[in-house]
Amino acid sequence: MLPLQPPYVAIYITSTLSDDLDGYDELNDEMVKLSQEQPGCLGRESLPSEGDEERVVIYWADEESLKAWRLHPEHQVAMRLGRERFYSSYDIRVARVEREYGFNRSAAE
Repeated sequence: MLPLQPPYVAIYITSTLSDDLDGYDELNDEMVKLSQEQPGCLGRESLPSEGDEERVVIYWADEESLKAWRLHPEHQVAMRLGRERFYSSYDIRVARVEREYGFNRSAAE
């Protein structure tokens, strides 16, 4: 888990890729790099896959920075290509994290 200070926004993306993946890896790498250069991007984490689903969480400082990313022209093109070619399905959940806490036995000893 990334060390983040709430509040922040977390975007949970679950996707299933299609069979037409020509150019997907390059576009995905480009979007990861571009997103991380955007103001307000706090980082991303890949979650364990379930079956053929890929899962990732992207963290944003606030709704405004997330909206700016969603409206970024290059990201708009990538999202269109994703719907047209690369994804069989995807689900996106947007959550505002107000607090977080945890426990780690090895860190406590």
